[in-house]
Amino acid sequence: MKTAITICLVPEASRGPFVFHDGLAAGCRAAAQAGFDAVEIFPADAAAFPSAELPGLLQSEGLTVAAVGTGAGWVRQRLSLADSDASIRSQAISFIASIIDCAGEFGAPAIIGSMQGQVAAGTSHEDADDWLAEALATLAERAARHGQILLYEPLNRYETNLFNTQTAAARFLRQHGLAGSGIKLLCDLFHMNIEEVNLADTIRGVGGLPDGLIGHIHWADSNRQAMGLGHTDSRAVYEALEATGYDGFLAAEVFPLPTPAEAARQTIRSIQALADSSSC
Repeated sequence: MKTAITICLVPEASRGPFVFHDGLAAGCRAAAQAGFDAVEIFPADAAAFPSAELPGLLQSEGLTVAAVGTGAGWVRQRLSLADSDASIRSQAISFIASIIDCAGEFGAPAIIGSMQGQVAAGTSHEDADDWLAEALATLAERAARHGQILLYEPLNRYETNLFNTQTAAARFLRQHGLAGSGIKLLCDLFHMNIEEVNLADTIRGVGGLPDGLIGHIHWADSNRQAMGLGHTDSRAVYEALEATGYDGFLAAEVFPLPTPAEAARQTIRSIQALADSSSC
C-alpha cells in the first residue's frame, strides 16, 4: 500500500482535518521529508488548482497526486448533488466536473464527500438518492475520460443523512447500477469509527469479491488525529485491507496535531510498523 497526506489550499477550511495548510510548495516539501509517496490536494476550485506549479514540485520532491477533494464547493458555496433545486445540482456537477478534469491531468481521482449533500426537509430520501445517483453517473463518465475512477465517501450522521455506512453506500451503488461504472468507495476510518460495528469486517465486506468497491482510504484514528493517537485497531484494519488485495493509498486526512510535522511522522510510523510486521 502507498502513503499520502493532505494539503489544504482553502482558507475557509483552515480548521479542517488536513495536515498541511501553509501552501502547496511547503506542503509538498514537508510530505517528501516525512517519507510520503503522494499528496492529496484540497483546492478552492478548478480555477485555483495549481496546475502550473504542481508538476515541478512533484518532480523535485518525488511525489504523485493521490486524489483531489471537491468539498470546497460545499464549504464556500453550499453546492450539493442532492439539493432539491435542480439549478444548484447543476452547478455542483459543473464544479466537480472541472475538478475531475484538473485531477485527471495528474492521473488522480476526485473525491465526492461533503458535496453529496443531505436529504433536505420536505424532500424524500428516494428523490435525493435518485438525484445523487444521476449526478454520480454523469461524473463517473467524466472521470473515465481521464482513465480515472470517481471516489464516493460516506460520511458520519453529523455530516449527512444520506449514507453513513460503507455497506449502505455499497448497496446504493449496486441498486443504481453504479458499482461497475468506475465509482469506488472512499473508506474514511474516522467516519467509520462513528458508524460501523466492526471496521475490519466492513472492509472485508465491501472490499472483497465480486466487485471490490474500495478505492481509497483515509487513514485516520478514532479522534481524527494521526493513526496511533486514538483507539482504532489499525492492525485489524490493515490486515483486512491486505485480505481484500487493496493496494491503493492510505491517506492522512487528520488534524495537524500535536503539530503538522508530528502528525505526518506519526502517520508514517503507524503504516511502516504494520507493513514491517506484515512482511515478517
